[in-house]
Amino acid sequence: MVNKNNRNWQIYNEKLVKRGDFYFSFEFLDSWDQELKRMNREKRGRPFEYPEVFAQFSGLLYEFLHLPYRQLEGALRKLEKFIPKLKAADYTTLWHRIANLKIELPTNKGKIVVAVDSTGIKVTNRGDWMRKKWWRKERRGWIKVHIAVDVETNKLLAMEITDEKVGDSKMLEPLLKDISLKDALLDGAYDNGNAFEFFKRKGVDPPGIKIRKNASRRGLSERSFAVREFQKLGYEEWKKKHQYGKRWAVEGVFSAVKRCFGETVRATSIEGMMLEVRRKFILYNMLLNL
Repeated sequence: MVNKNNRNWQIYNEKLVKRGDFYFSFEFLDSWDQELKRMNREKRGRPFEYPEVFAQFSGLLYEFLHLPYRQLEGALRKLEKFIPKLKAADYTTLWHRIANLKIELPTNKGKIVVAVDSTGIKVTNRGDWMRKKWWRKERRGWIKVHIAVDVETNKLLAMEITDEKVGDSKMLEPLLKDISLKDALLDGAYDNGNAFEFFKRKGVDPPGIKIRKNASRRGLSERSFAVREFQKLGYEEWKKKHQYGKRWAVEGVFSAVKRCFGETVRATSIEGMMLEVRRKFILYNMLLNL
């Protein structure tokens, strides 16, 4: 059945069911020996005992089930009894391999429309009330994730991770420098002259950046031209021209990652926190390939 928004619910529901199957997919066991051989071909020192696909599988369980490393080792030992090809790793190995997990983001072909935004990931799960009440004694802040998403596929194309003090617009160039753009959809946090100049250099003139209501139309800057277009068209027509409603693709990724893997990090060091956040988003990206 197809609804008015053109979503086929039967196909959509089956995709979600298939994700559950993916968490416990053991197809990687078929290539275990071949991948280990490839990984150890030019390896110096102690050879790898576990292929990278095993590290990905373990990382997915670690994030999705929220298991500490020792409990994850116990879960893998139990699975090993039922699945002879599976070889469980100790918790120290799991920690090292998951922390250094190598999963690359996909590269886009051709010009695309991207949605860009950022969100905060809590570094403690003790709640906002506790943070507000005791902030003078403990100020732990946030991990901030900046992402670019293909609005047609909802796939993550680029990601930068910073602390909470870094402004959104400062991360535009690092995010989008290697992406060919047809258009870009962003909220008012990116409404500044530098952002419009950057998109001009990328061949997007003007981008779908929501203009502030009190924006000045005077001047010859790229932003001034964009303000005049926005005011001439009016918000509704401007929204249709840029298909601005598709910007919610990026909000959907944030929501899905937090639902699947939680809103907080378990690592205690800044480097570990950033690696953990990156891992959450890239593992979610893998689910979209199903």
